Amino acid sequence: MPSLRLTLLTLLTLCAFAGNSLLCRAALSQTSIDAASFTSLRLMSGALMLGLIARLSRQGAPGRGNWLSGLALWVYAAGFSLSYLQLSTAMGALILFGAVQFTMIGVGLVRGERLTLYQWLGLVLAFGGLVGLLLPGLAAPPLVGALLMLSAGIAWGIYSLRGRKGGDPLRVNAGNFLYALVPALLFSLIWPGETSWDYPGVGYALASGALASGIGYAIWYRVLPELKASAAASVQLSVPVLASLGGIVFLGESPSLRLVLASIAILGGILLVIMARTASKS
Repeated sequence: MPSLRLTLLTLLTLCAFAGNSLLCRAALSQTSIDAASFTSLRLMSGALMLGLIARLSRQGAPGRGNWLSGLALWVYAAGFSLSYLQLSTAMGALILFGAVQFTMIGVGLVRGERLTLYQWLGLVLAFGGLVGLLLPGLAAPPLVGALLMLSAGIAWGIYSLRGRKGGDPLRVNAGNFLYALVPALLFSLIWPGETSWDYPGVGYALASGALASGIGYAIWYRVLPELKASAAASVQLSVPVLASLGGIVFLGESPSLRLVLASIAILGGILLVIMARTASKS
């Protein structure tokens, strides 16, 4: 793939991933749609878009989803939506990214992966940034919202690890979205709050599922084979930054000094882990 096209497609994918945070926060803070309905509509439209793209492509290995991955996907999507009832776009994206990375690194350690000294330093720096972000104080995020986003990040980390088992990623993810839709619809039925929809909220949910998730993942799986593993991991560091900028520009949010310092620590620490891993393999 030509380098310019690869760069543009990668940037488009990262914007789509960041757009999920922006669309969810906008829907739950500026429209009347409830979190359970947003989650169900997002998963439904994502499943339809991924299934359509997989059917049209007619390429790749066979693949299908499964209930465990679908359940992990639902826990992520539900925690993501519920947390954005309280968190700002930037805060939510940063906590989610940190939780995903810590989960995947932690699983690697449990499986016997050894870290270098620089990787440990990066991990400690990132963990310190996350702890500093969540410590009680004037600029601390709401505890319930932070815990919900942490659970979403852990679930997404597990989902990502399970997705490495092979098969066509478009078909696998389309199947997982369908499986995740079952608990999402059940949750909507027992939703303790008032179920409410409006056209802007539904539009945000459909855009999050079909565009930011469905098309975003499809493009990502197209460019991923063209990227080195280190580059693929590194460019994802920009997602919380892009989400933060989107929150400032489109939602009028203003990040606190605590959030800025925590972002530097978390993203810098994870970048150090990635760079050290790359150096140890070269």
